[in-house]
Amino acid sequence: MIIMITKSIKKYLLACSACCFITATLTSCSDILETESNLVEFEKDNTLNHPTDSVYSVLGIVNKMQLIADRVVLLGEMRGDLAEVTDAASADLKRLAAFDFSQPNKYNAVSDYYGVINNCNYYLAHVDTALQRRGRTLFRAEYAAVKAFRAWTYLQLAQAYGQVPLVLQPVMTEQEAQQALTMKHSSLQDICNYFIDDLTPYARVELPEFGSIGSWDSKDFFIPMRALLGDLCLWAGRYEEAARWYHDYLNDEQNPITLSPHRITWPSVSEFLRPSNGYSFTSSSEVLSVIPMENRVFDGVVSDLRNIFDSTNENNYYYQLTPSAAMRQISAAQTYCMEYKTDTHTDTIYAPTVGLQEDILVGDLRLYANYRMTSVGGQDPYSEYSSLRQTINKIVEDRVITYRRSMVYLRYAEALNRAGLPQSAFAILKYGLCPENVVNYVDSLEQEKAGQLISFDANTFTKETTFGIHSLGSGDSEANAFYELPMPDHALNSREDTVQYQIPLVEDLIINEMALEGAFEGYRYYDLMRVALRRNDPAYLAKPVARRSGTTDATLESLLMDPKNWYLPLP
Repeated sequence: MIIMITKSIKKYLLACSACCFITATLTSCSDILETESNLVEFEKDNTLNHPTDSVYSVLGIVNKMQLIADRVVLLGEMRGDLAEVTDAASADLKRLAAFDFSQPNKYNAVSDYYGVINNCNYYLAHVDTALQRRGRTLFRAEYAAVKAFRAWTYLQLAQAYGQVPLVLQPVMTEQEAQQALTMKHSSLQDICNYFIDDLTPYARVELPEFGSIGSWDSKDFFIPMRALLGDLCLWAGRYEEAARWYHDYLNDEQNPITLSPHRITWPSVSEFLRPSNGYSFTSSSEVLSVIPMENRVFDGVVSDLRNIFDSTNENNYYYQLTPSAAMRQISAAQTYCMEYKTDTHTDTIYAPTVGLQEDILVGDLRLYANYRMTSVGGQDPYSEYSSLRQTINKIVEDRVITYRRSMVYLRYAEALNRAGLPQSAFAILKYGLCPENVVNYVDSLEQEKAGQLISFDANTFTKETTFGIHSLGSGDSEANAFYELPMPDHALNSREDTVQYQIPLVEDLIINEMALEGAFEGYRYYDLMRVALRRNDPAYLAKPVARRSGTTDATLESLLMDPKNWYLPLP
């Protein structure tokens, strides 16, 4: 069923007053669960058995996800090491960055997550899954999509809070809310394991088709199930399964996921004045799924990320976050490589590290592609407006990105590496995985161990269409002699010893690449957390976060050496 829609999500929902969909925001009962709503039709046996009921209900869940969209980004970015607050930042943002929850904070609102979850639970409990038309189960696609919404929301919730009630039935009464609050809290790993089992039967169900909503193809609203299963397995420590889900998603026969060929580059081996930027982090060719946001408050939830990351008229051009000293150091530490070919030979040239027009041009160019700072001259010194103007190109008003191609590839690399395949993982960074590169850069023993985990369609994934993710900002990485698979300086006792030596070092390269590629998108804090938990090493998170400004904040480092302080407190 395809329905053409041209309104905003909220307008579309309001177009049908008979919409049978729960809108409870779950904010009472210790500020977690609420059952009151004047827009809910609480009929015990109210089954969603008409196509329009299902469409409105699913889009209603998307509408509820708008409430947590900004927060997902800010909780993952503000507590990491890639961004710093400015003097103009709100008190809530400053306290969030300092891990100070001694006072109420608007970004600590667990009820909004449970608002999404309860809508999902209501839909799953009431949709008529037996209804068929022309031999096809009518609501199978919507049912699977809502299961993915619920699992994704629980993953965000558990990452932020550590342990939370795992509520799987709709909460309709005060008594049910109280019972839910007395449940034993489930850990992040328990939640991941539950939803791996819950989603697996629906992993290859096609996404719903609701047609166009505004300027969006509504397919973009839905979480890619196999990528989500990869994420859940990655957090659960089920690395081979994670790699399999990511691989199956990327190598899908009907819809293979290749990297965008566009990147930011120096225009020539002799001209280092201004890079040529062909890489758009938010282009339709790069983005896999989004939470759509409204353009006007009247229509629903408008993202505030631009007023936080960018200079806008609304904030008098006083941006609240800026790239940290640590982010600049990670970017400048890379070596930009250019392969120079003539008719007779090939040379490798490296970009200079001194004498460039801007310091930000040293090393990897993705920070430069994404970040601009300008100064307005001749402004009245008493003006209410800032003379400095910052723009982060990743931040757009009409959507918050949930999945992007290159980030899925990097998580795939992380999973391969921890599954004992460091050569394959590194190949994703330096060369790209295609059949020819697998033969050239992964030895026969690892190829045999990996099997189908690194097998890609030779017609789609070719040497011409495949490249290393490091090349998106650091030039021709496959020719870069300074970017190599880590090797011990002497022969170890066995091949397995070498593999175990390589795994943490390749993992460090992957996490670094995630910083270069995914900065300001809300991933960084959780990437550091995932590795710190995996290694049982709190310092992996504590030290970089405490050094975000370029010097160590000893108090913050001491606080974060205790993993109990990594999570937001439940009310």
